Amino acid sequence: MREEEKKRTSQNSNWQRLMKKRWVFPAIYLGCASIILTAVLVLQSGNETKVNPGTNPEGQGPTTSYGDQDSVEVNSPVENFVMPVTDVDSSVIAKHFWDENGSEEEQLNSFIEYNGRYQPNTGVDIAMRDGETFDVVASLSGTVKHIEKDPILGTVVEIEHVNGVKTVYQALADDVEVKVNDFVEQGQKIGNAGISELNKETAHVHFEIRKDSVAVNPLSYFEKPVTALIEAEDKASEENSEPAGDQEQAPADGEDKPEDGEDKDDDEGSSDEEQEDAVSFHA
Repeated sequence: MREEEKKRTSQNSNWQRLMKKRWVFPAIYLGCASIILTAVLVLQSGNETKVNPGTNPEGQGPTTSYGDQDSVEVNSPVENFVMPVTDVDSSVIAKHFWDENGSEEEQLNSFIEYNGRYQPNTGVDIAMRDGETFDVVASLSGTVKHIEKDPILGTVVEIEHVNGVKTVYQALADDVEVKVNDFVEQGQKIGNAGISELNKETAHVHFEIRKDSVAVNPLSYFEKPVTALIEAEDKASEENSEPAGDQEQAPADGEDKPEDGEDKDDDEGSSDEEQEDAVSFHA
């Protein structure tokens, strides 16, 4: 009994002696921390293998998939506007967009006559050199928002893109191959070229590009990214929305600046005369 008690006393004293050393508690703390950290890393890596953005071998950006759902491309490449035809080399511009900065020849070829009245063309009429019908394809990827069979314009298809950009395809034949709310890829066939009451001469497609319902010259944006149109129109909108300066016009040389409260009989008289002339002109 005494020997067993001596052994127990010796073991207790050794344990107490060990616990009094300075490095014991830090060592225990570090050991527990490493075990916990290892467990967290193992669990996290297991979750990442289930849901983790991958790469799309066919696209340009990463894709994300969850469960059985199809992967969706996160950063898709920006598309360039393209001619809405499959054979660009055989195509011709039958009628130009009316552009105040265009050449005289283009401006003369950019008016549409209907019932004896002329109006500027808000798009371009594209035809083939041989005058035959052809496949009309989407200039950009987007969603079909409107289809209409118009007695004057022919069959009309409108495709919506990003940031208020829309492409319009008119004078199509009746047998269009898309329907409202369809998503079409760039280059996908929409229908066949036809004729309209505005242009009965040859099979063609009247093609328009619009930004916030304002038509722009398609020839200025073919082979350019859609962002070029968005930036240009946004910049133009900002310039047009800037308030006019409140500064008074500087008087001409030798002309005295009128003081506050001073009568401006001469100016008022001329204004009255101008108003009378304007009324008589419009009448």
